[in-house]
Amino acid sequence: MPPVRPMLATAVRDVPRGAGLAYEPKWDGFRCVVFRDGAEVELGSRNDRPLTRYFPELVDLLLAALPPRCVVDGEIVVVTGAGLDFDTLQNRLHPAASRVRKLAAETPASFVAFDLLALGDRDLTGEPFSERRRLLAGALNAGSERIILTPLTEDPDVAQDWFTRFEGAGFDGVMAKPLDLPYEQNKRVMLKVKHERTADCVVAGFRRHKDGEGVGSLLLGLFDDEGVLHHVGVASSFTAARRRELVGELAPLRENALDGHPWRDWAEAQEQAGQRMPGARSRWAADKDLSWEPLRPELVAEVRYEHLLSGRFRHGGRLVRFRPDRTPESCTYAQLEQVPPAELAEVFGAEGEK
Repeated sequence: MPPVRPMLATAVRDVPRGAGLAYEPKWDGFRCVVFRDGAEVELGSRNDRPLTRYFPELVDLLLAALPPRCVVDGEIVVVTGAGLDFDTLQNRLHPAASRVRKLAAETPASFVAFDLLALGDRDLTGEPFSERRRLLAGALNAGSERIILTPLTEDPDVAQDWFTRFEGAGFDGVMAKPLDLPYEQNKRVMLKVKHERTADCVVAGFRRHKDGEGVGSLLLGLFDDEGVLHHVGVASSFTAARRRELVGELAPLRENALDGHPWRDWAEAQEQAGQRMPGARSRWAADKDLSWEPLRPELVAEVRYEHLLSGRFRHGGRLVRFRPDRTPESCTYAQLEQVPPAELAEVFGAEGEK
């Protein structure tokens, strides 16, 4: 019975090598634990929020693919010809039932299974991952539409190949799991290797930290070929001391910041296609305060990020340093590395285990 808190991972810089490790692609979607009891199917997010109403098309598919009573850990994704589409996936979180039905038909989701927590009356969380994976491969109906058993290998060279070749298909990186690992809820006992790059961005605003003390995040922008400054994401994860320091460092840029600011009318401009602005309400946290304070767009920051998706940093960036030697106008999309798309079919070149 729900809730179950998914097992988590710690980030490492390189694909780990050693005896007793298994590797999987890291999918870029919504983490989801599926509970099936007879005709009932419940989809739960990693934060215990129900996902079933947003992805009704998965219910019948899971009923056909899963054994009558089980709990399966996995990821909800939207697969397109160009790879995984996280923006389209996010759009599926809509409050209107009619819109949910329409999107379910137009942009159907898939479920990728990668762990089995319970089967019938048997609690598998204390079993080693190798046993859970074996049982999952046997329990899953491999012929089911859009219900996928994630590829797995024990060869670190194959994992490294996945890491380098399949980023363009929207994959986050690679997961590494000890074969003898039990399922430990809400603990960072797996390893994840993710792509990291740096970019020089314009700092055009900031948000206060939730505790009211200091700067919580910097709002970042990049110029396109027409000279339009687009909001591409944020830099955050500052220490308490650094949050307070940033207040003073940014203070001179707050004076007359709205005069000619490119995002002054962001509330109206969000309705216009083609330009990204800060302030869009989160579908995951509708009550989250996303108000921001403008800065004169004169400061350049070097930011570490993982990858770009639809013109935005997929995850929040981290501030490396400020760059007084760079002009804001030099901060363009042209500096970003473009990763060619890869066919998802290449990831599934072999059934089951490699």
